Amino acid sequence: MNKLVFASHNKNKAKEIEALLPDKFSLLTLDDLNCIDEIEETGTTLPENALIKARYIFKTYTIFCFADDSGLEIEALNGEPGVYSARYAGAEKNDDANMNKVLHLLLNQTNRNARFVTVIALIKDGKEHLFEGEITGKITHEKKGTNGFGYDPIFIPDGYTKTFAELSKEEKNAISHRAKAVRKLIEFLNESN
Repeated sequence: MNKLVFASHNKNKAKEIEALLPDKFSLLTLDDLNCIDEIEETGTTLPENALIKARYIFKTYTIFCFADDSGLEIEALNGEPGVYSARYAGAEKNDDANMNKVLHLLLNQTNRNARFVTVIALIKDGKEHLFEGEITGKITHEKKGTNGFGYDPIFIPDGYTKTFAELSKEEKNAISHRAKAVRKLIEFLNESN
């Protein structure tokens, strides 16, 4: 079995990624490595942040690893929250506060277009690789649904009438930005093994 180290403490992201991986891969997180370090995301783009995390783990543990950074980009907010999605309403990374801020800023906006983007950075054999996935959609006027995490309750993917938080895990994993990036990662790993 191939062990894949995901440079994250985020259990929600890890669960999503694990559900997408073929059986021949087993996913380890920073918790499995007993790494309690909080890796500072000082980049100004999603690829930069993903690389910062992957490089830190590769340098510290000299292991084959990958990291991701994801963001919600809203047209009417000039692409915000973007790279600052997790801490949009403050350093404490509160999902509810982040969603409330977005809904408040879009209160009188008719343009609700948005997209979710995930960038995965992989370091394998000392080489860096990037994989990107995105999905377009609209921001709702209120939170709906209890599944998912982050901005899922206010994001309706194009072609759907339900938010990510109203879809089942399987439905979301079939179309999400993270799923698309993970599929590219798996394809690469299968070809390079």
